[in-house]
Amino acid sequence: MEELLDYDGLIYSIIGKYTSKYDKDDLYQVGMIGLMDAYKHYDKNQNTKFSSFAYYYIIGEVNKYLRESSTLKVSRSFIELKKKINQAKEVMEQKLGREPTHLELSLYLDMEVEMIDMAILSTEEVQSIEEVNDCTKCYDDTSPTLLDLREEISKLSEDERRLLKARYYDEFTQMETSQILGMSQVQVSRNEAKILQKLKTRL
Repeated sequence: MEELLDYDGLIYSIIGKYTSKYDKDDLYQVGMIGLMDAYKHYDKNQNTKFSSFAYYYIIGEVNKYLRESSTLKVSRSFIELKKKINQAKEVMEQKLGREPTHLELSLYLDMEVEMIDMAILSTEEVQSIEEVNDCTKCYDDTSPTLLDLREEISKLSEDERRLLKARYYDEFTQMETSQILGMSQVQVSRNEAKILQKLKTRL
């Protein structure tokens, strides 16, 4: 695994444009996760350079981190405001005998109604992310259809799962996926269609 350190430059070239807004060490660790994942799946027999293969794994992990971090950073700035809103709600519910509207809350708290909307929305996003990361709660709240889908996906071959992960989890294009998996774009398209049809038939 020591040879992976030779690809430090690749990681830094990918995370370089984000270091002004995000912690450089955190980004590097995320990039290293992508690099190690690429190492596990790389097939030397495929006519693809490891650096090209690893690039898409690294950028996939970085993009995932950026999406989650962006949401959480914005949301955390509204946590205190959300507490004030909840306290105001309790007071106003007692006076009005019903749940106050956002406009009424904005007048009571003397702030723009847009701030009320943003505080509530952003904190809901944090909760949704936490639920996704909490496996136990995730399964408790999951619909039977989604559980069936997960079970059927687990029955797919490793190559089939890798293709689905690249296309629908990492959100790579078919061309990017073809480079990651070492196959042509046409093969990716055909295999993807077959996998989706297989899942549709089983469900």
